[in-house]
Amino acid sequence: MVKVLITGCNGQVGSCLVKQLSTCPEIEFLAVDRDQLDITSEQEVIKTVNDFMPNIIINAAAHTAVDKAENEVELSYAINRDGPKYLAQAAERVGAAILHISTDYVFAGDKDGLYSESDTVNPQGVYGESKLAGEEAVINACSRHIILRTAWVFGEDGNNFVKTMLRLAQQRDSLDIVADQFGGPTYAGDIAKALIKIAKAITNSKNEFNSDNYGIYHFSGMPHVSWYEFAQVIFDKAIEQNVLIKSPDVKGIKTEQYPTPAKRPMNSKLNTKKIMTIFNISASDWKLKLLNVF
Repeated sequence: MVKVLITGCNGQVGSCLVKQLSTCPEIEFLAVDRDQLDITSEQEVIKTVNDFMPNIIINAAAHTAVDKAENEVELSYAINRDGPKYLAQAAERVGAAILHISTDYVFAGDKDGLYSESDTVNPQGVYGESKLAGEEAVINACSRHIILRTAWVFGEDGNNFVKTMLRLAQQRDSLDIVADQFGGPTYAGDIAKALIKIAKAITNSKNEFNSDNYGIYHFSGMPHVSWYEFAQVIFDKAIEQNVLIKSPDVKGIKTEQYPTPAKRPMNSKLNTKKIMTIFNISASDWKLKLLNVF
């Protein structure tokens, strides 16, 4: 029996992990959120891991409030760096692998074309800096690690761009949406599915997993779009599904017309070729998965 510990189980990806693992009889899992396990407490992490003795730890916990992070520096680093470090150290001690979710925000966003796993990192704000510190902590603490970088996550649970657009569409006749930032919207359920497939590959009874395949992977949705284009598809699909009666008038604006405390990457397009090659995991079809959120 494979044993999986999930942290951040009430978040967008965590809740999907719980739903999907509930249909896997060959996997025993323990799902915890901050109320059951404070990952920023090394002693709590050690106790939980030693008591459960997982084969895999999937860390879906994070401080993802990008703008708040600019003022909540200590909290961001505690959750995004220290927590992953403690989980990775605990995994190493019990011989487990750790699967850790990271972000496109580790990049500056000024590259032309797609970002590959080997591209130079250069985060532009506290959120990205703390997530990069978390990546480095996991890599240094646990030899059996998978870092899964993703972008523009949406799902049934938690707050996300899709839900915000649907709410605003009911309140306003027109919306100004940033049109010069590009990325791949990613369905949380597909991230969970990818993590479970990787976990199964690592723990398969035939012991066929090549240890050279540990490392960093990119996983996000296709096709790449701007936030403006993403919003237009959301409204079109919502009207098709009778979720909205009419679409608001959507106007594309530049980033400087919508100032925020934290700087966003202009380019969040991730190259997902490596995860397809190694694990046969395809990019998320976000246009199809939008219907799940409606």
